[in-house]
Amino acid sequence: MELIIIIFLIIISGIFAMTEIAIISSRKSKLKQMAEKGDIDARKALELANNPNRFLSTVQIGITFVGIFAGAFGGETLVRSLSHSLSRMPFIGNYSEIIALLIVVSFITYLSLVIGELVPKRLGLGSPEKIASFMAKYMQILSTISSPLINLLSVSTEWILRIFKIKPYVESQITEDEIKMLIKEGARIGVFNLTEKDIVERTFRLSDKKANMLMTSRKEIKWLDITKGSKSLRETISRNSFSYFPVCRDNLDRVIGVVRTKEILTNYLTEEKLNLQKFMHKPLFVPESMYALKVLELFKKSGVHIAMVVDEYGNIEGLLSITDLLEAIVGDISTIDELQEAEISQRDDGTWFVDGLVLIDEFKEYFHMRKFPEERSGIFQTIGGFVMHKIGHVPKAGNAFEFDGFRYEVVDMDGNRIDKILVKKYKYKE
Repeated sequence: MELIIIIFLIIISGIFAMTEIAIISSRKSKLKQMAEKGDIDARKALELANNPNRFLSTVQIGITFVGIFAGAFGGETLVRSLSHSLSRMPFIGNYSEIIALLIVVSFITYLSLVIGELVPKRLGLGSPEKIASFMAKYMQILSTISSPLINLLSVSTEWILRIFKIKPYVESQITEDEIKMLIKEGARIGVFNLTEKDIVERTFRLSDKKANMLMTSRKEIKWLDITKGSKSLRETISRNSFSYFPVCRDNLDRVIGVVRTKEILTNYLTEEKLNLQKFMHKPLFVPESMYALKVLELFKKSGVHIAMVVDEYGNIEGLLSITDLLEAIVGDISTIDELQEAEISQRDDGTWFVDGLVLIDEFKEYFHMRKFPEERSGIFQTIGGFVMHKIGHVPKAGNAFEFDGFRYEVVDMDGNRIDKILVKKYKYKE
């Protein structure tokens, strides 16, 4: 009978331990989601999770009292009974009380560890939200009953912490790195697919990028000259399938507006004279140092989805479109023509032809590289700019160097710009 009572007390202690670990390890977001769906028990569990000091005091009181009763009962009853039995045995009769005490203490300790701690906590970690929701109402009742003692313990704890100038625990905010690790782990175990993981990681990287890191360079901008005739304008629009075109007067530095191809389509097809002024929108100008997410906010507010990127002197450096921002998140969105004219093409001999205007991020992703030296300084944004930076001057065809396991050779120049680069894996000589 005594043994049954002790096991019963240890099981109660285990229930306290299981509830404690379940509520502490429960995800508040999941409890909140369950509560919003009408789960009253989940709402109570969330209240306990949001007020851990009171809950932990309740659990500690329960475990302490159960431990005291189990120890006292075991010492008074089991030790006496076992000692009486051992006293009749030869050789150990004189030490029966000590031996009985050691046996009882070892037995109760074993049961307390297995039944009162390890197994319950394993159960609590297995289904934390479910167990927390089930036990929450009982914990609240017990908390109400033991309120006077809990208040005394809370005041005593706060007083001691204040004496030793120990700051109370404040739950830390989730960091970007922690979210990245969760996404990475989720992709590893199959909760997220690799595309979802890549999009989240790209979104975080986008917040650190500036306009000049994503823009189309000045040399590649296709624009409409308002001083040109309708035939010339139609040819420019026909050759370039863009949603927006900057409208300039004489040269690119004199931007007077932007037009949507969709809006001028009817005029383009039916009227002899192409009236750009009729469809022009106010152009957006952004500094090259503006962060990409800020540019996105401007796109949303203005309804115009391209911006002219300018340097500190007001000169046009490039063009940034909403498509550029989208590609920074989801990856390259190539048209049929762009796929036929791939910017990075692998040759049969295992080398690659790379367009000098390929962005550094695209190059790194293609070749699975981490980062380039001085990349964040903004000195270069394209692989051609990187090659020119490493060579140290305007190169000639045939200039080459090795870096990070690859050999870079300038194949063709377009004026002072690197047009084509030959890239191949570099084998170090032993």
